Amino acid sequence: MTATRWPAPAKLNLFLHVNGRRPDGYHELQTLFIFLSHGDWLEFEPLPDTVQLTLSPAIPGVPDEQNLIIRAARLLQARLPSPQGAHIRLEKVLPMGGGIGGGSSDAATTLVALNHLWQAGLSEDELAELGVQLGADVPVFVRGRAAFAEGVGERLQPVELPSVWYLVLKPDCHVATAAVFQDPDLPRATPKMAFHNLLEGTWKNDCELLVKKRHPEVANALGWLLEYAPSRMTGTGACVFAQFEDEEAAREVLAKVPKGWDGFVAKGENISPLFVTLQQISDWGIAKR
Repeated sequence: MTATRWPAPAKLNLFLHVNGRRPDGYHELQTLFIFLSHGDWLEFEPLPDTVQLTLSPAIPGVPDEQNLIIRAARLLQARLPSPQGAHIRLEKVLPMGGGIGGGSSDAATTLVALNHLWQAGLSEDELAELGVQLGADVPVFVRGRAAFAEGVGERLQPVELPSVWYLVLKPDCHVATAAVFQDPDLPRATPKMAFHNLLEGTWKNDCELLVKKRHPEVANALGWLLEYAPSRMTGTGACVFAQFEDEEAAREVLAKVPKGWDGFVAKGENISPLFVTLQQISDWGIAKR
């Protein structure tokens, strides 16, 4: 077994409530994260005795200083007692601006994988602290468990959700998270609720109406999907999703998706594929000794 190829799974926000804006400009949220059996892949080749970090292929229009993968590697690199670098290869599957966590998941996988490969020895808590510097969603990917999140998304309570399948559609548009949260028309006054009350209520996404107004493509995709199953937008968009009891039912609807639309079917996972990979590699290392 080699420890070079690591998953960076997608996530869904099964609901997303915006409870208010803090004095520092960030928003108080309540949301429910679940992972999907679908995502990007990253390969890591450690380079000893150098601080060189390279990524291929480069993401068009995203310089290294803005790339979450390189930024994550540099944050971890700064915690090493001696220089180490890496060449990183990205197999990009998840769309950018889709609300399913592509960039955040890539950053978390970089932290977790290089912490292992560089033998940095940082704890999960320490990696999560590095992750929140990169984005509010990064810690949930680092911790690898489905979770109810509060604060700006950093306060996580692990949960166990039913095993179901999801059909995810990606409209042909890019939704900028910052633009959504800066929009004066974003609802910001959903009352905070206890988690058990949220589980019993009707789930919604407070960003959905605004994004549908700004991006008709999202409204069209959601309207189409609602014909087959209860559907919502995830995160700040653009992806929308519907829940199904089994894979066959989800794939039957996927086969009817209008030509030119992108979509995929994936299973909801309480334990992230990244966490599973790390555990397998760790167990193999122990057995090898």
